[in-house]
Amino acid sequence: MEFVIRRLITQVTEDRIGESGPAEVPLRKVVVAAVMANPFVGGFAPDLSDAVDYSPELGDLLGAIAVSALGVPALSYGKGGVAGTGGSQEHVVAFITTPFGDRLRAAVGGGAAWVSSTSLVGGPGTSLTIPLAHKDALYVRDHYDAATLHLDSDAPKPHEVVIAVAVANRGRLDARLGGLAAAEVVGKDGLS
Repeated sequence: MEFVIRRLITQVTEDRIGESGPAEVPLRKVVVAAVMANPFVGGFAPDLSDAVDYSPELGDLLGAIAVSALGVPALSYGKGGVAGTGGSQEHVVAFITTPFGDRLRAAVGGGAAWVSSTSLVGGPGTSLTIPLAHKDALYVRDHYDAATLHLDSDAPKPHEVVIAVAVANRGRLDARLGGLAAAEVVGKDGLS
């Protein structure tokens, strides 16, 4: 089965000022997405393993672009996708399972925590909000965040799927709700 990418999208945001004023370290978020043909459109496909088998290659590509665009070490990550209206949510999930996530982890220099994800079905212009969490310690509260991919009116077409990754260089600006700090949990009890 052939997977053809029609478009790559890179979206970068940088928040420099929070509620308390200018940030010492701005919050930089990058979302990278591939808009591609969905070969499973047109009927129920009981076996989606071709997408799972292809996903490491896609994870390598999107992860490398995201890390390069971030320009500094990634401390948070997430993944997700939108199936066009001719497809199903399960089609997105097939592309973003563990083999894909493992390649994103490798791209950021190693991540021990699971990669939070989201998946949905939508038409052209659907926004995709990807959850972010610390790459090494899922329970680090100040890294609970999200990055939203804003698709234009050309994607996804009904026969397409959009697969995306998001990375960030730090936790939320002005986070102050306590909880675990990354330094407290990295390397302990399988949380990292």
